[in-house]
Amino acid sequence: MKKKVIDSIKIFLLILLLVIGLALVFNEQIKDKIIDNMTHTALKSKPQSLAKAQKKKTSFDFKKVKPVGASEVKEALTADKQTIGKLAIPAVKLKLPVFYGIRNENLLRGTGTMKKEEKMGQGNYALAGHHMSNPNILFSPLAKVKKGNMIYLTNGKRVYEYRVTDKRVVDAYQVQWIEDVPGEKLITLVTCLTAKTGENNRIIVRGELLKNVPLKETKVFR
Repeated sequence: MKKKVIDSIKIFLLILLLVIGLALVFNEQIKDKIIDNMTHTALKSKPQSLAKAQKKKTSFDFKKVKPVGASEVKEALTADKQTIGKLAIPAVKLKLPVFYGIRNENLLRGTGTMKKEEKMGQGNYALAGHHMSNPNILFSPLAKVKKGNMIYLTNGKRVYEYRVTDKRVVDAYQVQWIEDVPGEKLITLVTCLTAKTGENNRIIVRGELLKNVPLKETKVFR
């Protein structure tokens, strides 16, 4: 009888270890799938005006951005899904919703504005996003961007077209890259160099504004 109990415990422990092992293997895939679904859902929403978004509480403190974990993903699922625009870089198959501010919930569904008053097509429009281990979601595709690639940004009414003029790796303290440059209309995209927790280097992708056209005149966001 005692042997049967011991054998049963061993079988239970083996099954438990197997379940835990499978969970560890597929956890990352499940998390990536949820993030990808949140991104596509947000892309379907009609962007709200910047003025309306500015009335809501958000954050612009990069130090408060947390690593992508299960609890953070869970919180993002129930957060406000209202966007202020969309971003696309066709050359690397990147298409993301743009949110006001860099709250954790925003960066787990798309990309967020890094400054309170920035406006599309004016100054240096700076956006931040997560670099994931999956090279196809959130801001991970920035690693493949090249000079000359086109960047498209829309507020739901007009499309702002930029051409990439610079791409480089900087350390986390070189915050001057998000500041306005007198007389220039730019876009600056920022993400971590790798998906590793504690990564101190950043990928910077910068583009110069070429023109802006009505949304109906481009197929990029259709």
